[in-house]
Amino acid sequence: MSGTSSPEAVKKLLENMQGDLRGLSLECRKKFPPVKEAAESGIIKVKTIAARNTDILAALKENSSEVVQPFLMGCGTKEPKITQLCLAAIQRLMSHEVVSEAAAGNIINMLWQLMENSLEELKLLQTVLVLLTTNTVVHDEALSKAIVLCFRLHFTKDNITNNTAAATVRQVVTVVFERVVAEDERYKDTIDQPVAVQGNSNRRTVSTLKPCAKDAYMLFQDLCQLVNADAPYWLVGMTEMTRTFGLELLESVLNDFPQVFLQHQEFSFLLKERVCPLVIKLFSPNIKFRQGSSTSSSPAPVEKPYFPICMRLLRVVSVLIKQFYSLLVTECEIFLSLLVKFLDADKPQWLRAVAVESIHRLCVQPQLLRSFCQSYDMKQHSTKVFRDIVNALGSFIQSLFLVPSTGNTSVTPNQAGNNASGNTGSAQTSPGVLGMGGGATVLPAFEYRGTWIPILNVTVQGSAKATYLEMLDKVEPPMIPEGYAMSVAFHCLLDLVRGITTMIEGELGEAETVGPTTETTSLQAQSSSEQQDSQSISDQSERELVSRAVWEEMVNACWCGLLAALSLLLDASTDEAATENILKAELTMAALCGKLGLVTSRDAFITAICKGSLPPHYALTVLNSTTAALSSKSYSIQGQNVQMISPSSESHQQVVAVGQPLALQPQGTVMLTSKNIQCMRTLLNLAHCHGAVLGTSWQLVLATLQHLVWILGLKPGVGGALKPGRAVEGPSTVLTTAVMTDLPVISSILSRLFESSQYLDDVSLHHLINALCSLSLEAMDMAYGNNKEPSLFAVAKLLETGLVNMHRIEILWRPLTGHLLEVCQHPNSRMREWGAEALTSLIKAGLTFSHDPPLSQNQRLQLLLLNPLKELSNISHPDIRIKQLECVLQILQSQGDSLGPGWPLVLGVMGAIRSDQGESLIRTAFQCLQLVVTDFLPTMPCTCLQIVVEVAGSFGLHNQELNISLTSIGLLWNISDYFFQRGEIIEKELNKEEAVLQKQAEEKGVMLNRPFHPAPPFDCLWLCLYAKLGELCVDPRPAVRKSAGQTLFSTIGAHGTLLQHSTWHTVIWKVLFHLLDRVRESSTTADKEKIESGGGNILIHHSRDTAEKQWAETWVLTLAGVARIFNTRRYLLQPLGDFSQAWDVLLDHIQSAALSKNNEVSLAALKSFQEILQIVSPVRDSEKPDTPPAINVSVPVVVGTTTATSLGRSFMRTDSIGERIGRYNGSEPPVIADEIEDLNLWWAAWNSWYRIGSESTRPPVTCDKLTFIPSQPFLTALIQIFPALYQHIKTGFSMDDLQKLGVILHGAVSVPISSDASPFILPSYTEAVLTSLQEAVLTALDVLQKAICVGSESMQIMYPAIFDQLLAFVEFSCKPPQYGQLETKHIANAKYNQNKSCLDARHGECV
Repeated sequence: MSGTSSPEAVKKLLENMQGDLRGLSLECRKKFPPVKEAAESGIIKVKTIAARNTDILAALKENSSEVVQPFLMGCGTKEPKITQLCLAAIQRLMSHEVVSEAAAGNIINMLWQLMENSLEELKLLQTVLVLLTTNTVVHDEALSKAIVLCFRLHFTKDNITNNTAAATVRQVVTVVFERVVAEDERYKDTIDQPVAVQGNSNRRTVSTLKPCAKDAYMLFQDLCQLVNADAPYWLVGMTEMTRTFGLELLESVLNDFPQVFLQHQEFSFLLKERVCPLVIKLFSPNIKFRQGSSTSSSPAPVEKPYFPICMRLLRVVSVLIKQFYSLLVTECEIFLSLLVKFLDADKPQWLRAVAVESIHRLCVQPQLLRSFCQSYDMKQHSTKVFRDIVNALGSFIQSLFLVPSTGNTSVTPNQAGNNASGNTGSAQTSPGVLGMGGGATVLPAFEYRGTWIPILNVTVQGSAKATYLEMLDKVEPPMIPEGYAMSVAFHCLLDLVRGITTMIEGELGEAETVGPTTETTSLQAQSSSEQQDSQSISDQSERELVSRAVWEEMVNACWCGLLAALSLLLDASTDEAATENILKAELTMAALCGKLGLVTSRDAFITAICKGSLPPHYALTVLNSTTAALSSKSYSIQGQNVQMISPSSESHQQVVAVGQPLALQPQGTVMLTSKNIQCMRTLLNLAHCHGAVLGTSWQLVLATLQHLVWILGLKPGVGGALKPGRAVEGPSTVLTTAVMTDLPVISSILSRLFESSQYLDDVSLHHLINALCSLSLEAMDMAYGNNKEPSLFAVAKLLETGLVNMHRIEILWRPLTGHLLEVCQHPNSRMREWGAEALTSLIKAGLTFSHDPPLSQNQRLQLLLLNPLKELSNISHPDIRIKQLECVLQILQSQGDSLGPGWPLVLGVMGAIRSDQGESLIRTAFQCLQLVVTDFLPTMPCTCLQIVVEVAGSFGLHNQELNISLTSIGLLWNISDYFFQRGEIIEKELNKEEAVLQKQAEEKGVMLNRPFHPAPPFDCLWLCLYAKLGELCVDPRPAVRKSAGQTLFSTIGAHGTLLQHSTWHTVIWKVLFHLLDRVRESSTTADKEKIESGGGNILIHHSRDTAEKQWAETWVLTLAGVARIFNTRRYLLQPLGDFSQAWDVLLDHIQSAALSKNNEVSLAALKSFQEILQIVSPVRDSEKPDTPPAINVSVPVVVGTTTATSLGRSFMRTDSIGERIGRYNGSEPPVIADEIEDLNLWWAAWNSWYRIGSESTRPPVTCDKLTFIPSQPFLTALIQIFPALYQHIKTGFSMDDLQKLGVILHGAVSVPISSDASPFILPSYTEAVLTSLQEAVLTALDVLQKAICVGSESMQIMYPAIFDQLLAFVEFSCKPPQYGQLETKHIANAKYNQNKSCLDARHGECV
């Protein structure tokens, strides 16, 4: 306003007005004197006003009727020049707003006259426009007159006037409603009481409305009257009107000023009572019309649907639905139902096109669609409008494929199209190929069963830019190009999906973020308003529930129709971009259904993508069953069931790969097209981005991917990633270069898909694992009973998933490894191998992963990780066990230092190898054990040492490989050495552990159960070692027995002093005597069959050529070892309390060995007897040496040819008998308790000696070749024992004992010498010497005789007996003794006999 009210502007206005008046005065000077006078008086009037008033403009306005009068008179002259001058002047006054209401009325009346005279029509329109736009002085009757004036001008013959008037009418109508908006703005702070609007349709005015609103109301009401071909109430003077123009005006008002209708009840009333019935009435011909018939009940002059009106009605409907949906719920239901009907196949093409454009306008407004769903679909007895819209679109698309479009041949891109499509579906001959020369470009199109529909670029994504709804200038229905309706419908679907998913996902996101914030705010404000906040939270959750119900209903209402249409389009699409859009829509719907937890619909969309990925009719059970379930779903529009057509199997796509289907029976090859690959990528994308909502449909996705991977020939590599590989059998996979370049990409997307599983929540991850496991089970079933290459997709992907989820491996470890263990047991070796590969890789990765907390602090997790390794031991396939052991070896090499509590498991794996499992397995396992013993004994918990001993022992018992058994005995020696060196540390740790176990046992109220309890734990460890060696001492193989025996006795000898004193009891009874029993038993039952060779070309010496002889060696070794321990450790053994029993048992063993029918054993037994007779009385405690005595004890040996070795040492020859006797002749020590006990021991020894002597020298009852005759060395050794034994028992040696001795000596001399041995024993003819035996016999008597000499009185009476004995021997020189019934050959030798007598005589002389 400032521009027109500034002093300069006012000054200029006054000048211009005076100029105008002067000009008028001049023009009218001659013809129109009254006008001239009025003009001149007007000049004076203006000058007066300017002079008298400060606010010149206000004064001018006040007097405007007088100021304007000259100009009105000028117009009345009807002179063009004068009229133009006057109109210009009036416009100037208007533009400065100096026209009052009265003046305005006058001006309008003047304009009306000009109009009726058809003068200056354009200027008139301009003046009306200026008058109405610059101010609001014109209203009510004047306003209606002005508007009618414009309408009247619109219907003149002049085209320019017509169009200008139409534009002016539009502007004026707009101005009228703008005034209402401004008026509302002015009064917005004063609240009116709304008055109930009476339903009187004939009233002229509405008293409750303010002036501007009243004008607008009257205007709008009359527009409705006019469109309905009724007389107006307010626009008096209308002569004619067109319905099209009226509808355009209604539409623009409704579109531009929705708030007026929403804020004023009166206007809302108009909408409901006037506009909607009018629209429905006008639609009538379109509804009833069927192509080929026409009936009409419309007052309009048209019989069949009239394009201009129909199109404008649809525009009005679009606006009504968009802007006033909330007011007109019922009416909109009718409109929407009509829209759906207009898509029917029997409606004209143009009507279907504009209807689909209208629907498109709705589809880009998701909030509106949501309202439909809430108002109709969710109400119980209402039409399911939203569902019908979607289904109708689907049905519409389908009908376009089925019904050839009529009368639309004008825009076919290629006239030969319809014929060509009947041929094959190859890209070269299908229609729509432009230019047959070098660069043929294929038009984007849909093609289905011979129907070819091009895809036109109709609109930008997300906006509903209509073509035919904008054709306001067309009277005749336009020609619709082929493909237009399809393209719009296609975009409807895409925009619908995009809108719904964006809206719902946005709201879902808000709901998720709002939840936690309300909780935190409520906590902050707790003290002030606790109840209020809890109320708001419950409101919040209630709102969420309502929202969720709406979302679910929307999806449930639309998914069937969407899926049917999209699947059909996907099948028909020949254009990559279109295919991409369809797939994207299916993908977003699948993801949305997943987020809302709508399983059926989610699976249906996923199935569609899966089916698109695979070749047509591909037999994949999962998909087919899902599809069957879906096909039973009813699919209806407005209650009518619709038959869906199924996708066809014709392919119009370039084939990019040929491969083998993954099936039990070979079925030839299948082809993959570029569309299949596109679908596959979408599927990967879906799984990658929306894995969290896939749930059980992982099954579908992964099954499909597995088949695709198989057809493309991708094979798993390291870590489970799939790499292009060649098919193993059948016709090889054929891949085009296009797909070859795609393969690495697909492979990496596949890997990324499983890598992204680390971002899934735990539940989704379990769904993924379960799906992979069941896929793998299917693959396993397929691979049963044949050697075909199995599908390893699932196993490989389980591995990949496990590897990337190491940070939460606990939650998936059991199902994952449980399944892989099943795979490891599969009969198909390739499958098995991958199962083991996956399992061992996971275990190794799990152990090397840096967990939080680390494994060293999380023993449970470490054991969980190692457990499957142990489970593998239950599988008998050697290839699996090799993998298992290789894994153990790698774990030892990388993690050996930190296995901690995992050691028992790892050792258990080595120990689980059985003898029958092949050499290579045993060798690998043993390699692991060697590594453990050499490198890891110090790092493992001491409690595991016992297991190491047991495992090493078990390898000793393996009979596959002798070297391993022998080496394992060596390992046991090394282990014992380790125990010895670190004894204190081990003992401390074991005692600590024992205390813990003891406590636990007490709490549970049970006894502590471990071998050799209650010996201390460290001693138990030794005892386990001894027991293991003891077991090896009775191994069937002689070499092992020998090595084990030597090691056992060396170990006990070297390290036995570490044992607690009480433990020796166990060593003697449980280890040594137990071993002696078993050896004795085995020896006595051993086979006497001759063994030809020792395996391979090894020859066996005749002294070892039967099992019996081999066992004899073992018996010798064992007895010698035990005797030596008794000898060297007597100071430890004697205080044990049951030493005398032990002594008796040992003597019993010596006796049974001495009496065995084997010369080697019997002789060795006597040597052991001699050894224990070397024992000196135990040293008293005070004199005990600090260090254990050395083992190297001298053992007496037989004077003769045979020498014995034990543990590789030759026995040293003892001192001569004479020296020994001299030693015994000292004065006797006083008898003490120990010695009383000692005496008992020696007497026991004497009894044993007597039993051996009497048994072995007793002549046999029967005589045959097999009769056993004791050897000379044996008898010699036996007799040589007596002098030593006698020294211990001489105090109590009685006459009876002498007689017993005499019997034995007599018997020993009587035993004949076998002919084999005689050359070595008997002297030659020239010599006169005694045999060793004879010498021993005489020595024995000599010792006795000397003892009697110095002995007590009671001993003297033995003299006669000794003489008797000597005489008997003398007699032998002439009459050799008889040995039972045995035949003997006498050797006459004078010298010999003579010598014997001399000896005896010498003895006699001594006496």
